[in-house]
Amino acid sequence: MFAQTKHRFSVKEYYRMAETGVLRPDARVELLNGELIDMSPIGPFHGGLVKRLSRIFNLKAKGRWIVSTQDPLHLDDHSEPEPDVMLLKPEDADYTSRHPQPDDVFLLIEVSDTTIEYDHAEKLPAYGRAGVAEVWIVNLNELTIEVHREPHFAGYGSKTILRAGNQAAPLAFPDAVVEVAELFNR
Repeated sequence: MFAQTKHRFSVKEYYRMAETGVLRPDARVELLNGELIDMSPIGPFHGGLVKRLSRIFNLKAKGRWIVSTQDPLHLDDHSEPEPDVMLLKPEDADYTSRHPQPDDVFLLIEVSDTTIEYDHAEKLPAYGRAGVAEVWIVNLNELTIEVHREPHFAGYGSKTILRAGNQAAPLAFPDAVVEVAELFNR
């Protein structure tokens, strides 16, 4: 009896597929747990929130972090997702010779609407296993920010849900406050 198995791709194979044209240059995919995942189209609300978060955190940075938007994060040999926003440790070469890794991340943010279930079931556990210190899921459906801290092998030990009237701030930079109501203001 034959049992079907999935082929698990490595980051090296993923890049080779792009170099050889197996993946089109405009392909919107990311590699997570060895699987190629199609990324959803970005709607105006999602795109606007990513821009807003980027602007807010760039204004508050004062040289303490680099704001990265929709760039790869090298989790391990089989995962290189592209989170919506990351606050990264400053690096002299601005990560021109390598992609950031979990230890480089102060805060990772996923802006989520159609991918909320996938973000909870697949991405959060992957980020926790890799040791990303803090993940926010900006839930566009509920107009909330989920703050996940205390990474471990299965995800995160701490989850706080923030709504309009609350403030969010990265654990590493408690002065970098984001007003939840202002974030979702249209």
